[in-house]
Order: sequence, then structure tokens, then C-alpha cells
Amino acid sequence: MGRYADAFARSIDDPEGFWGAAAEDLRWTRRPDRALDASNPPFYRWYPGGEINTCDNALDRHVDAGHGERAALIYDSPVTGTKRTYTFAALRDEVARFAGALRRLGVERGDRVVIYMPMIPEAVVGMLACARLGAVHSVVFGGFAPKELATRIDDAKPKVVLTASAGIEPGRQVPYVPMLHEALRLSSHRPAKRVVFQRPEHRAELDPDGDITWEQALDGAEPVDCVPVAATDPLYVLYTSGTTGAPKGIVRDNGGHAVALHWSMRNVYGVEPGDVFWAASDIGWVVGHSYIVYAPLLYGCATVLYEGKPVGTPDAGAFWRVVAEHGVRALFTAPTAIRAIKKEDPEGALIGAYDLSGMHTLFLAGERLDPETYHWGVRVLDRPVIDHWWQTETGWAIAANPRGLEELPVKPGSPTVPMPGYDVRILDEAGEETAPGTDGAIAIRLPLPPGTLPTLWGADERYVEAYLSQFPGHYLTGDGGHVDSDGYLYVMGRTDDVINVAGHRLSTGAMEEVIAAHPAVAECAVIGVADSLKGQLPRAFVVLKAGVDVDAEKLAGELISSVREQIGPVAALKRADVVPGLPKTRSGKILRGTMRSIADGEPARVPSTIEDPGVLDALRPVLRAEE
Repeated sequence: MGRYADAFARSIDDPEGFWGAAAEDLRWTRRPDRALDASNPPFYRWYPGGEINTCDNALDRHVDAGHGERAALIYDSPVTGTKRTYTFAALRDEVARFAGALRRLGVERGDRVVIYMPMIPEAVVGMLACARLGAVHSVVFGGFAPKELATRIDDAKPKVVLTASAGIEPGRQVPYVPMLHEALRLSSHRPAKRVVFQRPEHRAELDPDGDITWEQALDGAEPVDCVPVAATDPLYVLYTSGTTGAPKGIVRDNGGHAVALHWSMRNVYGVEPGDVFWAASDIGWVVGHSYIVYAPLLYGCATVLYEGKPVGTPDAGAFWRVVAEHGVRALFTAPTAIRAIKKEDPEGALIGAYDLSGMHTLFLAGERLDPETYHWGVRVLDRPVIDHWWQTETGWAIAANPRGLEELPVKPGSPTVPMPGYDVRILDEAGEETAPGTDGAIAIRLPLPPGTLPTLWGADERYVEAYLSQFPGHYLTGDGGHVDSDGYLYVMGRTDDVINVAGHRLSTGAMEEVIAAHPAVAECAVIGVADSLKGQLPRAFVVLKAGVDVDAEKLAGELISSVREQIGPVAALKRADVVPGLPKTRSGKILRGTMRSIADGEPARVPSTIEDPGVLDALRPVLRAEE
């Protein structure tokens, strides 16, 4: 057996021993009684009896070990022309003082703080300051609509809200304070104070009844020490994007979260303390929580906080500029970002202007990595491109190629194998395991490993109903796929992206894989639309690469033929439309469900996370058009 197989087997057969050993790398104010508390299934808890502080492990521990002058946070903002680097000592000092400011506003252990901020250092300081106090932060993506923000305020009931005067995007400013004020008008809960960081590019008009500036909050504040909390106490609540009705607040605990993320940095991402790690995401998403803020700092890496876009700030070479300038060793982003770069720079010509010799790996997650995008990345970067798969609920990778543990062969289209602690099963509708190569629901046998959600905020019953009820003893991921004979996992998309054509269950992901391989196609989406004869029929929507000029009808014929040849006539794809863009959330996920509702003539909920509503508006006539 290899190192991966040994580690995985031990994590399943002896979770107590495996995760007990992993916890030794962190600093505990009280050592846990044991690793796993399995006394109240399905509510498993990690490191019962232990006391820890996440901020202490992310900052103070490194300073105390003599690494205070090592870079911790690198802020790079092409939209404001700002660059700034904080050492571990400097970041600790800022966090300790802001924690003192929060305490002066009445925030104590267990209180909640909502953070509604753009990608600026003060947002990271706010998160870590909450962790320092043992308070629970709930980050809401900056620019979220007031109604969505209001539901999260009502659910979390924060004592304080942290915000900034505006988000800065290419060509526009997004004022946050008016949206926060409107959210407070809509919500029933009233936080005691709102702390506003005034940006020089846009100063907000404050309400004297509750709004104070960041400087006012800090004025006279004394730094505070870390507050030990139970390992099982919550560190944060993160609401799943696009929720309907009451939002689902994913709870993350302190102990299991710190252990799992610390373990993942070396074993999944193959980096070492002192390396520069860059997750090109947003702190409003789980990737930003796990791999912009917490995991790199817990492990002693420098982390990049980037306030920009993959294209347009100023061009499709933006990512490569950041990698070269800051010596990034591992870059982690979404396939959508790479497809956007590929669309603007199909041959990767802009890469040649930058020295990427220090970058060893590109990691991609957040949606399915189609083989075409994988092969493009390998070709233009000439280094490993690693797919991995996880969810907001899990907080770190369910399946990956564990680069620091053992470099396994890559199979395009697969995020490789389950990580230690994740006992992944492919189940049919009766809850029986499927044979290799046969699609089913992807489920994980309980207990889930450390770092995953122990429950939903204030909603234990809803947690069981949403995730644990369909297959007792298993967590339902909501994704479908299969494993091959080598144990490699293939995630083909959300189970509602499986369409039923005349009784045949077909994966839209498999069709997208074929379409994306066409040299003219930058990205695509396939949805199933209602059909009176066959139940559903697939429709394809494709975006062309920059500078490509093709006959749309001819291209559609080629794509339909390719799907027929590679999947079979049962796929019944008869229509492929060329469109200028696909509607996406700000995190890069294509709004396939919304597209499907519009095409079927049903009421379509457009989530507030949509990146550009104009793209969807332009697509509506095409979606509604009949054959």
C-alpha cells in the first residue's frame, strides 16, 4: 500500500488514532479527552473536552515560535492600486487591538458578529478578532442584496455588524452602507452597533444612531489576549448561497476545523510553512474562509488577499502577474476563472510575460472541472493542474489528489480519490451501493471527518432532514457520480442535473464534457427542458472563445454530432445555441436551475448572488424560444 492508501485506511478503521495524531500539531489550552465523541449519533463531535483558540494558532503561535517577521497576509488590489504586506507579528497586533474594540462594544465569547465587507485586510482582521474573543462570525458576501442580508441578520442575531463604505469593482463602486441600512429596516433584529470602514475611494454617509467608523471603534482600544473556547464551540456560521426561505447556516467548530485545515495544507496542497498560498476566491464563500483566512495562517504560510478579477484588472494576465510578483507556490481558484482567462487568451500568450517558476501547482474546485479546461491549463502552464471536490458544508476537500501525501496519477474529469475521513459511497435509489462505473447518489458514511458541519445553526432537525434522512447513516452530498475500478471518483453534477430522456437517466455533465472539447467553445452549459413526449430533452448553450468567428448553425451541427457519437443517440441533443455569456453566481457557478425554470416557463428564482443580471436577461428570449 502507498502512503495515501495507508492514511485513508487508518482514518476509517481508527479515526481516534488518526485524528488524535493530527491534533498534536496545534496548541491546545486544554488537551481533548479523546478525538471523537460518537455517543449521540448522528450528532458526532470532534475533540470533546479540548480547549483551543483558532486565532492563537493562526497568529500568536507563529510569533511565539520566532516567526513574527514572516509574511502572513499579502493584500493586492488592482482595482485601487494598493499593495500591502503584514507580518505575523503586525497582523497579530492589529487583530488583538480590534478584538479590544469589539469587546468595548460588548462582544464576548459566544456572541455573533456579521461581517459584510469587500476583499480588504480589515475584513480578515475582523474575522480573526472574533475568533480571538471566542465570538462567532458570520460573513455575508459583500454586495449581497438587502433582503438576503436581512434574513442572515435575523438568523444570526449579531451584537455588531462590520462593514465598509463600498466595494470597488472594475469601472464601478458598490455602496454597502445604504444596503446595510435597508437590510436593518427589513430585519427584526437590531444589532447594537455598526462599524464602518471608510474607504478613500468612497465615503459613506453614516447614521449617527448606531453607525461608527472603524477609527472611532479603535480609538483608545486596548489589545486583548486570546480567549480559550471549547473545541466544539462554533467558530463561524456561513449561510449557503441561493437559499430559499430560511437560510441554512453551516456551523463550523473550532477544534475540528483547525485540525482538518492544518492537516490539509501539507497533505492535500503540498506546501510548507513560509510558502505563499493564494486562494483566488472571496471571503464571502467557504473557500475564502478555509483557504484565504484560516488554513494558510494556521499552517504558517503567507496568504494572498486579492481584490480583483481574473480578467479585466487589467487583462487576462492578472492572475499570472500576482503569482509572479508575490512568489505564489500554489494557486487555488475555480474552473470558471480559468475558462474566463482561456476565453480571452486562448493560447496563453500573456503567461510569457511573467516568471511562474515558483508556482508548483494549480488547484481547481467549486464546480466540475471539464477535461478540456484541464488539458488547456496543463498545456499553457506546463505544471500539474489538480481538480478537487468539496462543499460549503464540508469546509475542505472530500476528494483530491493528495500532493503532499502521495502524488497519484491524474485522470481528467475526476477529482481523484476520497480524502482521509471521507468514507464515500455511491448509492442507488434503494440505498444500495452501485457497481464501479455506475452512476448514483454520492453519499458519505457517518461520521464525517473533523472540519465538516456538525449541524445547522439553531436547526438540528433541519440538519437531519436536509442531509441525513434519505440514506440513514450517511450524509447526502446532493451530487451524483460514480467511482471507477481504481477507486477514482467522478462527480457529474448536482443530482437535479441528471435528466430523464424517455426513461434514460443522462448526465448533463457528460454532454458538457463533449461540447467543451470543441476548439471553438470557451464554456458551455447543458440543461434538461420539459418535453411532452420524452419527459425531458437536453439543450446546450455555448460561449465562443475570444476572436473565434464561426457559423452558429454549422457549429451546432458539429456539437450535436459529437454528442451523438460519444454518448449515443439516446442523448437526443438537437439544439445548441451560441450565446454571449452564461448567467453565474459571483462564486462562478452557472445558474442551470434558473435557466431550466425559464426554459420550462416556470417562475424562476434569481439568487442575489448573480454576477451580472444582464447576462440572464439577454438569455431569456433564447431560453424561451421553441424549436
